[in-house]
Amino acid sequence: MSVGADHIDMEGETKMWKEAQDLKSQKDLKKNFHRLDSLNLEAGKVSISANHSSKLGWRTTLSFAFQSIGIVYGDIGTSPLYVYASTFTNGISNNDDILGVLSLIIYTIVLIPMLKYVFIVLWANDNGNGGAFALYSLICRHAKVSLIPNQQPEDKGLSNYRLETPSNKLRQAQKLKQMLENSHFARILLLLVTILGTSMVIGDGILTPSISVLSAVSGISKSLGQDVVVGITVAILVLLFSMQRFGTDKVGFSFAPIILVWFLFIGGIGLYNLFKHDIGVLRAFNPKYIFDYFKRNGKQGWISLGGIFLCITGSEAMFADLGHFNVRAIQISFSFVTFPAILAAYSGQAAYLRKFPGKVSNTFYESIPDPLYWPTFVVAVAAAIIASQAMISGAFSIISQALSLGCFPRVKVVHTSTKHGGQVYIPEVNYMFMIACIAVSVAFKTTEKISHAYGIAVVCDMVITTCLVSLIMLVIWKKSIWLVALFFLPFGCVEFLYLSSQLTKFAGGGFLPLVFATFLTMVMGIWHYVHKERYMFELNNKVSSDYLTELTKNPNINRVPGIGLLYSELVQGIPPIFPHFIENLPSTHSVVVFVSIKAIPISKVVLEERYLFRQVEPKEYRMFRCVVRYGYNDVREDPVEFENQLVENLKEFIRQENFILEIKGKRTTEQVPETEVADISQDSNINATSSAKEGKASSSTGSCARVNPNQGGLGVEKEIKFIEKAMEKGVVYLLGEAEVVADPKSSIINKLVVNYAYSFLRKNFRQGDKLMAIPRKRLLKVGMTYEI
Repeated sequence: MSVGADHIDMEGETKMWKEAQDLKSQKDLKKNFHRLDSLNLEAGKVSISANHSSKLGWRTTLSFAFQSIGIVYGDIGTSPLYVYASTFTNGISNNDDILGVLSLIIYTIVLIPMLKYVFIVLWANDNGNGGAFALYSLICRHAKVSLIPNQQPEDKGLSNYRLETPSNKLRQAQKLKQMLENSHFARILLLLVTILGTSMVIGDGILTPSISVLSAVSGISKSLGQDVVVGITVAILVLLFSMQRFGTDKVGFSFAPIILVWFLFIGGIGLYNLFKHDIGVLRAFNPKYIFDYFKRNGKQGWISLGGIFLCITGSEAMFADLGHFNVRAIQISFSFVTFPAILAAYSGQAAYLRKFPGKVSNTFYESIPDPLYWPTFVVAVAAAIIASQAMISGAFSIISQALSLGCFPRVKVVHTSTKHGGQVYIPEVNYMFMIACIAVSVAFKTTEKISHAYGIAVVCDMVITTCLVSLIMLVIWKKSIWLVALFFLPFGCVEFLYLSSQLTKFAGGGFLPLVFATFLTMVMGIWHYVHKERYMFELNNKVSSDYLTELTKNPNINRVPGIGLLYSELVQGIPPIFPHFIENLPSTHSVVVFVSIKAIPISKVVLEERYLFRQVEPKEYRMFRCVVRYGYNDVREDPVEFENQLVENLKEFIRQENFILEIKGKRTTEQVPETEVADISQDSNINATSSAKEGKASSSTGSCARVNPNQGGLGVEKEIKFIEKAMEKGVVYLLGEAEVVADPKSSIINKLVVNYAYSFLRKNFRQGDKLMAIPRKRLLKVGMTYEI
């Protein structure tokens, strides 16, 4: 008896515990239901975990620091190849000028890469990702400055969206935020500045390979001549761009050791020259020599800043490539490896030039001890290729971000790494880059001429980053205006000084990056303008609920077995293309899902938060709206995987939606007879297993009220079975091919932009079905004309 009593007591306690858990679950579901308005309840439950997290252990951080040496510092690490030659273009007239230039190099490296980027800008990241678009995305989430609506209810459940908005603690932050939100001009200007900064970085992707490889190969110019050097450079560039399709990840394992060896070479050779020729150049740490240099050279000293600035090219890569590593890793690798190595290299070259000032045109190779010449040459070429590889990959990643945010024409993005989501390859852009790099190398022939063009692109990008980070400090970090001024004024003044010097080289090649940037800015601006106007047209002409009600009563509309996925950029409501499908084909599928692929201004959306559903009334018509959210670094699935994920999330939505309706008292749950429960038990096990695989609780399924209130849990399984049978019949993709034309009453500029410029881009880049990898055998298109 006692055993039986204990057993009864245990059953009672278990039952009470389950009831308590169900009650807690119901309270949580009520809360989530209110917040998400019947969208997928899994949204918002998963927190983000990223490489930039401060919780990473020191072993992982040090591993990232080692890896970053090969990815981040190739550009700034190869600058010693050409800085002195680019600075003293007319030779060295005064030996003390070497000390002045070295002093400028030292304090430029300390001020810009070290203080600005490593210890300040790196913290202004977007969930671990850097670059102009990442900064813009961060601002858009804290202030309503995006030209396309991005702060909708469907977005606020994202874990990455849970950000503290500026309060009234600092009046200037709130005032500036309101000014940005209320000024259409300010919002357009912010986007254009971001696009311009992005265009400059893309331009670097063209100029970096040219100047890095050409300067590395110039070590054999004496014996073979400059034409042979250019020919070898072209051959290396062709090989470099041909390798891009394999991805950085395939060859990346060797990058860090090679660049580390490079730093050991240049640092060791620098120390050798320093102690052998003139250790007195260390006096350059005294900033007095900067003052003396400008006093002695005047205007010519100011012009020479264009060459000195090249010592910090690649600083932006520390921020742009942050997504692969974390802040601490970059800080460690720069402070303890890159910084001392390049300082030793520049100091050693200065010591050598104090003794041999006439050899300034090829300082790096002239200062190498004879036994180390060829090993250093081989490592220099390898380091130049790696520096170019990193910059090209960075340009691909930035274009991918711009594409996701509707700021770049459709191109094919191939993700080349399963480990690093930001490593992508874009075939069309790759071959454009190759042709441009070869043309630059053949046309300019020497690093001196290319450096004229190279510097302007880099310094413009730095100025834009300074402006955007200052805005983030005010609006998001809510810092005092005086603290922001301490950041903006010193760095801004130094960068504007370098920019003014670079602009003196405009006619000598400096126009090239500005031409690149202007062209890319026009392309991206035109595409984004029409993309935004098209979205607003759909938003203002979405289908009314009355139309759907009439559609269900129309006996001439047939239901075809299967699932129809109708694509639209519209997040809320039914797109205007839907009635055109009905008019041309008076039938719909047994299950219709209006799919909106939405780009979210964050780097990644975790899978549990990707799919959001809402059922369209009337429910018996089985129409759903689905918002599929991707971050700008997310990989798009293949069609089969996408279909499976969408249907599984749809079935889970049906379960949870009905469970919530029961909890809120909108439906009356009826007890299902035991005989009926036995009949559906096998079907229930299938769905329970599916839910278990997704890590979701299946215990609630049996108590749900379904679409048919007279069947209780039986209705749930019938709906699920209906979806599964429709899936078996096949999935058809319905794509509206909207032709965008200018309104006849609009201005001439609008007609030129829409009817000619945008039309040309749209026809010569990839179409939507190719971009989304939709199977052509299951694709159905219907055309429509939008007037904007």
